[in-house]
This record gives sequence, structure tokens and C-alpha cells, in this order.
Amino acid sequence: MKIIILGAGQVGDTLAENLVGENNDITVVDTNSGLLRQLQDKFDLRVVQGHGSHPRVLREAGAKDADMLVAVTNSDETNMVACQIAYSLFNTPNRIARIRAPDYICESEKLFQPAAVPIDHLISPEQLVIDYIYKLIEYPGALQVVNFAEGKISIVAVKAYYGGPLVGNALSSMREHMPHIDTRIAAIFRQERLIHPQGSTIIEAEDEVFFVAASQHIRAVMSELQRLEKPYKRIMIVGGGNVGAGLAQRLEKSYSVKLIERNQQRATELAEQLHDTTVFYGDASDQELLAEEHVDQVDVFIAITNNDEANIMSAMLAKRMGAKKVIVLIQRRAYVDLVQGSVIDIAISLKQATISAFLGHVRKADIISVSSLRRGVAEAIEAIAYGDKCTSKVVGRIVAEIKLPPGTTIGAIVRGDDVIIANRNSNIKHGDHVIMFITDKKFVPDVERLFQPSQFFL
Repeated sequence: MKIIILGAGQVGDTLAENLVGENNDITVVDTNSGLLRQLQDKFDLRVVQGHGSHPRVLREAGAKDADMLVAVTNSDETNMVACQIAYSLFNTPNRIARIRAPDYICESEKLFQPAAVPIDHLISPEQLVIDYIYKLIEYPGALQVVNFAEGKISIVAVKAYYGGPLVGNALSSMREHMPHIDTRIAAIFRQERLIHPQGSTIIEAEDEVFFVAASQHIRAVMSELQRLEKPYKRIMIVGGGNVGAGLAQRLEKSYSVKLIERNQQRATELAEQLHDTTVFYGDASDQELLAEEHVDQVDVFIAITNNDEANIMSAMLAKRMGAKKVIVLIQRRAYVDLVQGSVIDIAISLKQATISAFLGHVRKADIISVSSLRRGVAEAIEAIAYGDKCTSKVVGRIVAEIKLPPGTTIGAIVRGDDVIIANRNSNIKHGDHVIMFITDKKFVPDVERLFQPSQFFL
């Protein structure tokens, strides 16, 4: 696939890294020659220096015969104009853009269509993070919750703790513990080492466990791996940017929400916008302010400013002062790996969440959803199976017969409204949504090929 990426920043860089490794023809456009030079030194790709919305630059980048344009510059307006020009002048068939401003997002249904601004797929990083955090609050104790098939099925990451009935026992005993609930353990990470689960595998405390289950059974399965945390009530948010304001608005009807913003004018604006959130002007690293606002009674402390160091330090302080759980938003990938699981309960990578959303639209075959798991180490993919036994490598076959790439597990099948937790004898039919867990991302192209029906396949 020939793909043009506009923007060589963190997202463009990571997107290029993912796509180059999957044998795509990549061209990256940016005004910064230094960033482009770094990319060329690292990867086998073309670069073009210039403004991504200029027709001359797009022509030089190969827009005329490109399969896809991915606009991820720091400017919403540049991204929109680039998609417009790619559509009007070059007829580029697929156009994806990162759009951040809430004003554009609110009007997206009217704005982003062929007759107006022709963007096929809109990615809003802020909204992705809001959704991510909201799911963690919905399921106390989860490290990550990813929904598939319109929310019918989920892959959930949890840490196993003493007190969970399954901890210290073999996976084969799970059926005895939950005779009426189907679930599957997709992977276990133990001290950064991947373990492929078998019936004889014993769950140990501190294991990071990924399981697949129908969404209504998430809490029941979690209760096997840890003592269930009580539902959260009191939430403190640090940072009143787009993410903080959007999250507060999403939570304020159901939870007691306090928001700390260090810019006085912005704090005043938020106090007027948010009707059920208590907004404070101040610095979240101020110990006296946190004490006055009873941080020791907070169920979840969420630091989501645009400053990694400020987020980490305020969260560590809040934890030391008694906050039950702390979540931080982090831009730098190295920081995510450094702080996750220490004093910080959950570190969220804005970049990784954004990349997952883009990859869902870039993947070949009928792959309709891609989610990055465990900070980019693994992926969960939802694919639709099409064809019949003559044209497809998966349709009309049981799971045991399918030649899955190494490290790939079929976790569940969604057939209409039915959720089927997969086992060796599960049969895949035309139109099934197949949920897979992939522990080695280099095999993603093999999974794509597996789900591409071919009239020549026999």
C-alpha cells in the first residue's frame, strides 16, 4: 500500500515505524528537515520537505497514485486542507486526519463529508484518552479495557493479587469457579516475560493477565484474579485542557468530581462550563491545596496536563497523601515504561492510543478495529471473516485447523448478537467478527493475509 504521512512528529514517526515494518511504501512530509533526516536514518522510506497542504508538495509526495493520505501535523487546519486538496486535485481514495479542537469535533457529522471537508476517518486523540480513562473508572482495578463488536466483547488487562480465587491455581480450574461464564485467558506477562497460557499454567500474584469475555462478565472474571475494588465515587482531575474538561463533563453526572487548573482565566471558564464539577485555581503539586481538598478521600486522582513531569510528581504526591489510585497521562514513551506499576498505578500514552486508532483504518483485509495493548507490546484485532471454504483460509474451518501466525490467539467470535468465546473446536462462518490477540506485532501482515479472501485459494 502506498501511504503518505503528513507530519513527522511523535505520532507520524511511530506510525511510519509501524507501517514500514509491514512492507508499505511510505512517504513522510514535514517542514522540519531535521525530523525528516532522522526518519530516513531509521527507516526505509521517502521524505519530502514542505507544507503538507500545498498542492506542489502533495504532488511531489506522490498523491496522484497514493492509496492513502494520513494527516497528523500539529495543525487541524493543515490536516483538513490537505485532505481537501488530496480529494479535489488527486482523487486520493482514503483520507485520515487527526483533529483536536472540540469545536470541529462537535460539528464533525456536518463538516467531514465529501460535500464539505472530505475526511474519511477522523481521529481525535483527546476523545480517545477520555474514552480510555472512562472505561478504567467504570471497571475499578482494570489496567486496560478494550471493547470490540460494538461493545459486546472486551479484552481486559488486570494484575493478579492474593485474594483472587484463581491466584495460585491452574487455569483449568477456572471452569469450576465460574461454571456459567465463558472466558479465555489470552496472555500472561510475568516480570516482563510473556507466558502462553495453557490449562496447567498457574496464575501467580503480580501477573499481568489479559482475558477475553463478554462485556457483561468483566467484573465476574476480574473477581477471580483480585479482590474487587469498590465502585469509585470521588475523582480529582488535574489539568483543564481539552482532555480534562471533556473527562469532567463525562463524569460529573455520576461521580463527585473536582478539577484543579493552574491558569486562572481557564479555571474561571471551566467553572462556568462545568455545572456539577468543583473547579479550583491552583497548583496540584501544592501539598496544602491537596490537603485542603481532602485528597486522602479521593478514589482516583487523574493528572492529565500537557507536562509529563508535572503529572508524575503531582500523582506521586497525591498517592503519598492517601489517594487510593493515581492515573497519569504521559507523552514520552520512555516515561510510561519507567513509572507504570511503581507508585503510579496506571500510565496512559496519548501517542499509543492515537496510533491504535490510525492502525485500525490502515490495516489491510477487513480488519475494522486495532487496539494497542500493554503500551504497544501487543495488539488486539477485530477482523471480519468473508468468503467460503474455497476462497477463505478461515471460513468453514475450526480454530484448530487455521494456521495462525506465532503468538496469535483467537479469543472470541461475534456472530450477530451472539458472543462465542473461542476454543479449538469453534467454527468460523462467513460474516463472523473474529477477535484476536497478537503478542508479536511483526506477524500482523500474516493475520491480514489470513483474512483476505481470494478467488484463487483452494
